[in-house]
Amino acid sequence: MQTLILGSYVLIWPAITLGMLGLIGHAVLRDFREAKRSNSDMV
Repeated sequence: MQTLILGSYVLIWPAITLGMLGLIGHAVLRDFREAKRSNSDMV
């Protein structure tokens, strides 16, 4: 049972990291498109 819990704990972190990276990437792309549409700079 402990092996299953430890394995799940180790395998869940890449999934959480991938989800957060996708969320941040989506937000950056959305902001980039909005800046391009309104003809303003990103920074």
